[in-house]
Amino acid sequence: MVPAASPLPDSADLYQVLQYAALNNPGLEASFERWKAAAERIPQVKALDDPRLTYGHFFQEVETRVGPQTDRVGLSQMFPWFGTLRLKGDIAASNALIAEQQFQAAEDRLYVEVVNAYAEYYYLNRSVAITIELVELVKNAEAVAQAKYRAGVGPYADVIRAQVELGKLEDQLAALNERQRPVLARVNAALNRPLDAPLAAPDSLPGETLAVTDDELIERVRANNPNLQSLDLAIDREDQAISLARRKYYPSFTLGVDYINTGEARMPGVTDSGKDPVMGLFSINIPLWHGSYGAGVREAKARRRAAELDQRDQENQILAKMRNVLFAFHDAERKTNLYRDALIPKARQSVQASATGYEGGQTDFISFLDAERVLLEFQLAYDRSRADHLQRLAELRALVGGAYGQATDN
Repeated sequence: MVPAASPLPDSADLYQVLQYAALNNPGLEASFERWKAAAERIPQVKALDDPRLTYGHFFQEVETRVGPQTDRVGLSQMFPWFGTLRLKGDIAASNALIAEQQFQAAEDRLYVEVVNAYAEYYYLNRSVAITIELVELVKNAEAVAQAKYRAGVGPYADVIRAQVELGKLEDQLAALNERQRPVLARVNAALNRPLDAPLAAPDSLPGETLAVTDDELIERVRANNPNLQSLDLAIDREDQAISLARRKYYPSFTLGVDYINTGEARMPGVTDSGKDPVMGLFSINIPLWHGSYGAGVREAKARRRAAELDQRDQENQILAKMRNVLFAFHDAERKTNLYRDALIPKARQSVQASATGYEGGQTDFISFLDAERVLLEFQLAYDRSRADHLQRLAELRALVGGAYGQATDN
């Protein structure tokens, strides 16, 4: 995780925005650091305890045949029961793998957040553009109504209706412009930029769809979802914790050596005079408190059962969410095709016919306004469905841990 080498271009597309977010988002970087920290824990728990060095000084020299003993130095090392350190390392390794999956989940959440905000930014930008287009259309209609009224061939009520409609559209346009600011702030927050940093509103979205079936996606959720993967790893970790708890029933050992500093014997001619003795040491702790050891094993078993239940509950929730997202994804896909291929072209023809008819006196003003209002609704619904389509695709990607299969242009 390193900061981006260059600033984000004002006209960055979605993929540039996603790349910048992956490099700069502080929450994602914090998750990465937690993963690194968990990995560094492995060599720590697998190491033996530090050896113990002891020193003793005889305030009164101990007189022996070979001379007075003045000082004593000892070195000892404790060894746990066989396999204990390996199990501790396995548990730490499982924690590191869980942290890796949590990092993956954080990366997927960031992906969804950026895509959601970016798609909303696109939708608002398109809403502004469509509303401006309709404002110009109503202004032209008002001008026609004014001309008809002055010529005595049209009622003044049409002028009022056009002005009322124009006022509503201008208010809607102002509201849309204001709504862009908080959405842009969402994008910038994910990118770790100032909330008001400029970013050109997108005028298009990537058109991707899935090349795999729903059933294949559901199987990939079970196999790749990082939350489910971390819970699987948690079950393995608790199995290792049970084995480690059982090691409490077995003793640990301590091996050591003592060296005693001995001075020269006071009597001359003593054999081994001043010879320093060296003594080997061995000790063993006695595991007597079986009640506490049994409680530790029962605790580990309860944690294992809880992890198993968490995994089952999480899988049920994720699969239910997957079904909802799939429905919303296909619904957005269907609506996108319907509005693009059928409804919007017909609505445009209706507006053109109504405008021509109104100018020629064959269509009343209410029919003209209704036609342009329908076109506005269809165009906004089309852009809404495109944004929804991309947002649901991002959620699918997150649910399957990025393994949603080949994406194709739509």
